Amino acid sequence: MGKIRHIEQTTHNPYVNLYELDVENRLGAAGKYYVASRAKDAKELELCTKKQAADGVIIYSLYGEKRDRVVLIRQYRYAIDGYIYELPAGLVEPGEDCHAAAVREMREETGLTLHPLTVDTIYEKPYYTTIGMTDECCGTVFGYADGQISTDALEDSEEIEVVLADRKEVRRILREERVAVVCSYMLMHFLHEEDPFAFLH
Repeated sequence: MGKIRHIEQTTHNPYVNLYELDVENRLGAAGKYYVASRAKDAKELELCTKKQAADGVIIYSLYGEKRDRVVLIRQYRYAIDGYIYELPAGLVEPGEDCHAAAVREMREETGLTLHPLTVDTIYEKPYYTTIGMTDECCGTVFGYADGQISTDALEDSEEIEVVLADRKEVRRILREERVAVVCSYMLMHFLHEEDPFAFLH
């Protein structure tokens, strides 16, 4: 098993930071490894605390009387200098649980009201997003959304279009567009299951 010998924080940013690790691999050779994290300092890194917690929340919600549309956002992302389809999502604030964060983020990003489902914790506990480069964990909240679309509460840094996609549009999105990986898996459920939430029961 590898070993971590030293941690150095190389950035001091508000939402994400880079940490340089002096490591030793399983054969005893020394090297460097780099971890991006939501942690404000090294003491908060999961590799130090050994505690898994949700940095953010991802929202998979259905919309409409027939619940035949899924709530998506089409968002500009600097990392690809382009737009990508995602599920609504955001950071969990201190003292906030995932359901409360999901309701707040849905309102802020889309103007819609989210009604979270109560599901087995295996479906909504925090899971890792891209473990090869970050310790970020996100919980998933499932539910139904209603109301009218509004982007009035968006931050200046957010460039978001709200999309209520039916199965035909979901098929087009998966075939033709850039899609975040977690979103793509949920859209595959939506596309192929008569009840997109059947796997939660």
